[in-house]
Amino acid sequence: MNKKAVVLLSGGLDSATCLAIAKNEGFECYALSFDYGQRHECELQAAEAVAAAMGVTDHIVIKMDLRKWGGSALTSDIAVPDAGSTAGIPVTYVPARNIIFLSFATGWAEVIGAKDIFIGVNSVDYSGYPDCRPRFIEAFQECATIGTKAGDEGWQFQIHAPLQTLNKSEIIRKGIQLGVDYGLTHSCYNPGACGLACGKCDSCHLRRKGFEDAGVPDPTKYQ
Repeated sequence: MNKKAVVLLSGGLDSATCLAIAKNEGFECYALSFDYGQRHECELQAAEAVAAAMGVTDHIVIKMDLRKWGGSALTSDIAVPDAGSTAGIPVTYVPARNIIFLSFATGWAEVIGAKDIFIGVNSVDYSGYPDCRPRFIEAFQECATIGTKAGDEGWQFQIHAPLQTLNKSEIIRKGIQLGVDYGLTHSCYNPGACGLACGKCDSCHLRRKGFEDAGVPDPTKYQ
């Protein structure tokens, strides 16, 4: 029987690559996405397409409404800034998002008997979010183990962050090697009505530069 893993899948470039890595390592993958009231909800269509293309065992979309408290340009009417226009933690940071997402992933992993969880966080070419840093991943792994039956049964969850120390071009090259179709993915924080990428936000900037640095054609459709 294949070893099982829950893979957080946003529909973006990083999470698609992360899923490909998990598959390549021999895991039977269960993809988990979230409809949380995000401005760029078209990413969920991308997540569905990526999950289907990579042949996951199951793909669940959890619906919640983080717009009830907002606090982010992605979950409220705060304007999405252009890349490089702000310092510090940007307004596109969604408070505690990865804590919330990993908590759901841990719960599903317990149910299906998976001891491994994959998340495509990165702390090199990223927007400066605190819940993408190695210390957070390490702390959550301990939390997940202590707060579940794993601690009582003498084993622990493994939170895999295989993209943690890669820059965007390295991530793209890795994905190309593993057959990722980046034309299926979506990264823009502020897409137009038809899902076209704005080309101005931090996520678009990092994505575009990543393809340029990797020497790979960018399949993104920009406004």
